[in-house]
Amino acid sequence: MVGPIRRWQQRHWRERGKADRVELYTVVTWYVTTWFFILSWLMLPLTPSLVHGRPATLLLGVPLMLVAAAQCAAANRLTRPALDHYLGRSRLPAGAHRVPAVLLGLAVALIVALAAVRGADRPTLRLALGATLLPYGMLYGLTVPVRVYLRHAAVLTALLMAVVGVADRSVAGLVGTAAVTAFMAVFALLAYRCGSWTLSVLWEAERARETEARLAVAEERLRFGRDLHDVVGRNLSVISLKSELAVQLARRGRPEAVEQMIEVQRIAQETQREVRAVVRGYREADLAAELAGAQGVLAAAGIDCQVRAETGGLPAEVRSALGWVVREAATNVLRHGDASRCQVGLTVREGRAVLTVENDGAVSADGSGSGSGLAGLRERLAAVGGTLEAGHAGPDRDRFRLVADIPLTTVRGVTS
Repeated sequence: MVGPIRRWQQRHWRERGKADRVELYTVVTWYVTTWFFILSWLMLPLTPSLVHGRPATLLLGVPLMLVAAAQCAAANRLTRPALDHYLGRSRLPAGAHRVPAVLLGLAVALIVALAAVRGADRPTLRLALGATLLPYGMLYGLTVPVRVYLRHAAVLTALLMAVVGVADRSVAGLVGTAAVTAFMAVFALLAYRCGSWTLSVLWEAERARETEARLAVAEERLRFGRDLHDVVGRNLSVISLKSELAVQLARRGRPEAVEQMIEVQRIAQETQREVRAVVRGYREADLAAELAGAQGVLAAAGIDCQVRAETGGLPAEVRSALGWVVREAATNVLRHGDASRCQVGLTVREGRAVLTVENDGAVSADGSGSGSGLAGLRERLAAVGGTLEAGHAGPDRDRFRLVADIPLTTVRGVTS
């Protein structure tokens, strides 16, 4: 049984889109990475020196650990604003680098002091130096151009070599300091800047997909408008001319006015039939085409879709209604869920047509029956005496199932 906290986490995760999930995963990874380097490169190697070292080592080492933890906390707090700045969502607050820079300077000063009193061995101090550079480097790399970052990183490397050289004048110490500083600067740039660039490409693709969907809807509306104009525009012009002619003839007492009005009535009835035909063609959906289209679209999205359908012998009204169900169900799987498998089944038994669509990516509330899409499907199915059920299924409610049930006897009775 899933606990309340676990259920809340699942709902919170499922309410996010795929791009939003990738961004959340990336940000959490950055949080963990910062703390990982502080723990593995600074705190763990320095702990034996604090335990077995002199009082001066303890006096400098404990504040260094506290400053390093403060660096991680400050970096975590500014990660989201820095990412939003990189993605163009908002500007970084003024003075955002001030606190991280002060903490970095204080950490470097404590490391140099430890080196001066020989409070820890040189490899430990070099690792500690690299760990303290990461929290500031990842934020700075997201908020300045790459050229500026690399130029400032080179200057910082030279300064650290000069400062550390005061306490460690050996060539190996200078080379080690330069290597650790350069490695951490490049790592921060590649890990965080490249990850942010990937997110920007992902969000751009997401916006392009939404734009494409809106353009498709707009194009369909234009097509429908053109069809109505072609059908109605010409006939309305003829009706207007003939009715005007009938008025003139009636004023003169000519009997031809009746013939003109009869013609107007005929054209109006013909227009009504043509408009109904256009609307019917617009509202109807071919079941076989929708099944094949849903399977193709879901497969293109990386979702394994299996279709087992018995479409033979179904009335046209039933095929059209079920075609719309398949279309809306496939749309919900793509938009609201994170499915990897989807099964579509259509069976005809005991005078009923039952369509079932089930996927393993439970959708959000917008796709679970409260949205206008499924409400429209219920109206379509109600017109042929059918019903629609949609909701979570499975032992952990980790699946989403949609069932459309249409009694064929009622449809045949209506159409006969």
